[in-house]
Amino acid sequence: MDSSLKTIRAQREALDAKKISAKELAQEYIANIKARDGKIKSYITVTEEGALAQADAAQKLIDAGEAKALTGIPMAIKDNICTEGVRTTCASKILEDFVPQYNATVMERLNAQGIVMLGKASMDEFAMGGSTQTSAFAKTRNPYNTDCVPGGSSGGSAAAVAAELCTASLGSDTGGSIRQPAAFCGVTGIKPTYSRVSRFGLVAFASSFDQIGPIAHSAYDCAKILDCICGFDPHDGTSSRESVPDFAAKIGKPLTGMKLALPKEFFGEGIDDEIRKSVLAAAETYKSLGAELVDCSMPSLKYAVPAYYLISSAEAASNLSRYDGIKYGHRTAEADSYEELIKKSRSEGFGDEVKRRILLGNYALSSGYYDAYYGKAMALRQVIRAEYDGIFEKCDAIITPTTPAVAYRPEEQVSDPVKMYQADICTVTVNIAGLPAISTPCGYSDKGMPIGLSIVGRRFDEQTVIQLADAFEQTFKPVSPKLD
Repeated sequence: MDSSLKTIRAQREALDAKKISAKELAQEYIANIKARDGKIKSYITVTEEGALAQADAAQKLIDAGEAKALTGIPMAIKDNICTEGVRTTCASKILEDFVPQYNATVMERLNAQGIVMLGKASMDEFAMGGSTQTSAFAKTRNPYNTDCVPGGSSGGSAAAVAAELCTASLGSDTGGSIRQPAAFCGVTGIKPTYSRVSRFGLVAFASSFDQIGPIAHSAYDCAKILDCICGFDPHDGTSSRESVPDFAAKIGKPLTGMKLALPKEFFGEGIDDEIRKSVLAAAETYKSLGAELVDCSMPSLKYAVPAYYLISSAEAASNLSRYDGIKYGHRTAEADSYEELIKKSRSEGFGDEVKRRILLGNYALSSGYYDAYYGKAMALRQVIRAEYDGIFEKCDAIITPTTPAVAYRPEEQVSDPVKMYQADICTVTVNIAGLPAISTPCGYSDKGMPIGLSIVGRRFDEQTVIQLADAFEQTFKPVSPKLD
């Protein structure tokens, strides 16, 4: 595929100018999937027949002059987002054959745009992980080095964009699951403000953290997707009634006078030198564009990971209690009692990481330990929110690394849960506070692996986050992975 045609902006212009048809565009991506995804493993399910039918329908809209922003754009959808009539597994054996009877709200909104869904992207099982190696069906690899992980839990969504197996994708972000794989795979991904995008039809992991968002080749492309999927939804009790702006409206506006905070804790011990240097260099770029850099502190950061895992695991234990082998999902072949049926079905259906989180969550919620663990973690959540509020009283956005290290080989971390959890140190506070944040590429390691720049904004201020990401993208020349 022509590299100049891989963004939503370029494809929209080409489709509307009839330089390429929606079907031809879809066929190019399907050919890429057939040629490359055997190695990358970014998809669990490829919907070739449905995609071509959607492309034909999109072309009719284009020919009639009725095309919308995403009409004919080929996308991948994370496999924890319900798609009517299309298998949705959450990368778990317990949902191996689950076919939803309805669409998630985000899918209804994308279908109304006339997108072309190429398939369901792989992920960590039930979105629990940062490597996409806990997937029961497709352990995704990084397009920049297939010996390395793509990050997670939306690793399939990020790898598919990076490997040009779709134009853009949807992921979900509970503790960094859009931004971390975007950083590892050298693409752009945004977690919107909590409640900005409906969670109806998103299979729940931790309901007070989960948020759907886009992964694409640019901040502008992410903005175009947000324009379509954001907004109030009566099916989601946590959905915000905040008005939906033009998310790209501030792109190109000067940064003069803008104050950007750099919390010292995000640049200290545990952050690789290569990452620290790249992110600080990006900060200097903003300074050259007229922004002011402000040093600050976030003392609670050292407690953020344990607090996040206590709260999210408690919520996961509750959410996953519905999978009992009775109404849907995996059911064990042999059981002599109701109790044994549930026990065997869950033991056979869930993977090790999911079981670990269920155990942790139930322990934290148990009567003897609730106050000692869950209660303290919830109190810390308020402290973290207050620290962010204090920073945003003086600054417009916060600049940090997205990850403490670049993508690694599976054997280096996947078998060590504590090391895996600590890798979320740069992302989890954003979910704890419910803020918007984007990751965009800002450099490469000495081995050629991408480095991500994180930009965090005030609640409901995705516009500034996108403006800043785009401003940096205009100064940065990304290096594409060697795909063939």
